[in-house]
Formats: sequence, C-alpha cells, structure tokens
Amino acid sequence: MEVEQGEEGTPKEIAPNSALCVKDSVGNQSNEGKGECSSDGPNPGSVCNTSGETEARYSRLKIFNKVMQKSLDKFIDLASFNRFASTFRPLYKKNPQRMESIHKQFIEELRKAVEDDINRLIEEGRLDFKLNELDKLEQAAKDNPNPAWRPSGVPEQDFSSFLMPYYQKQEAYMRLELKKIKTENASLAQRVLAGRENIAQLEHQISTAVDDWKASVLQFEKLASSLCPTEVFNV
Repeated sequence: MEVEQGEEGTPKEIAPNSALCVKDSVGNQSNEGKGECSSDGPNPGSVCNTSGETEARYSRLKIFNKVMQKSLDKFIDLASFNRFASTFRPLYKKNPQRMESIHKQFIEELRKAVEDDINRLIEEGRLDFKLNELDKLEQAAKDNPNPAWRPSGVPEQDFSSFLMPYYQKQEAYMRLELKKIKTENASLAQRVLAGRENIAQLEHQISTAVDDWKASVLQFEKLASSLCPTEVFNV
C-alpha cells in the first residue's frame, strides 16, 4: 500500500483500480441476489450458480454468516490507515513504515476480537441450531399439502378449534398414564398377595415346628420319668 502526503501533511492512501474493485463487488452482489451470471465481459473462471448453491443461499445460517462478515468488513473499513495515521500524525511523520505495521497488527487484533465475540454469541444463543430449525419448519410447511390455518371470524369457534387438539392430546396422555398406573397397581397387588401367602406359610411352618417341639419335650419328660422314677430318690 502506497502512502503519500496530503496538502496538510495528512497521509492519503493510493488504491489503484479501487473504482473498478467497487464496481465489480457491486456487480457481483447484484448478480448473487438475482442468481445470474455476470455479463460484464468474458470471464473463464465465472460459473453460473447451480440449484444446490441457490438452495444453500437461502439457508438462514449462511445468510447470517454473510451479513456478519459484510458488517465486520464495513466496520474494519472505518478504521482505515488514513484515519489511523491522522490520529497519530506525529508518530506517522517520524516513522511511516512502523505506523503501517502497527495499523496492520491493530486491524488483525480488532478483527479477531470481533469474530470471537460473534462466535461466542452464536454459541451461547445456539443460533446455529435455532436457524436450522427454522429452515426445517419452513421446508415442512412447504411440503404440507393442507392449507394453513385461517381465522373463521367467530372467536369462540377459533378458540375452541385451537384448544380442542391440545385437550385431546392431554386426555390421551392422561389415559395412557392412567393405564400404566393401573398396570403397576395390579402388579403391586399381586406381589402383596404373594407376600401374604409366603407369610402365612411361614407362620404355619413355625406353629408346626413349635407343636412338634412341644410334643418331643413331653415324650422326653415321659421317657425320663419312666426310666428314673421319683421313689428311687426318696430315703
């Protein structure tokens, strides 16, 4: 980039063919908006947009990225070397090359900081997910052959037509949940009955064991009394 002194010592940028660059940029933007090829002259590298590129152009996420990039470029253009050097004119007069290097580094850091902030906002707001969801909803609406909802002019009927599907879904959901609860209750009741039967069997087994133990004790006492009568021990 060449720099020359202005009438009052203000640095002025010399950008050759700048008008041509602006014209080409405007032409390309207009052609992109119309989806047509440039007709300014023969350009072997230019190719018409395909249908896939046309569809991709309508992606909200890509449009958002293009808008952010263009806005960032315009913002960076405001911090031109001309303005930068005018602000620090004494330093520019002492060392123009050093000032140019500082401006270049400043632009790189500024662009990086703004891009980081934009990316952070996209991640925190989940804009990529939400914009893609909007694209899917739009495509689903196009594929739906049914006409879109329109008010009938009767508020009660419109209100009822809007709430009835919601209530019907809630009723179906509650019926399903009620069926699940009844099934769980029946299963729990069967488990309780099985537990009670097990307890009754255990009680019967315990009582039978106690009766057997008492009978064995009586038999032992009778046997002991028959083998060792009490008269033998009397003196």
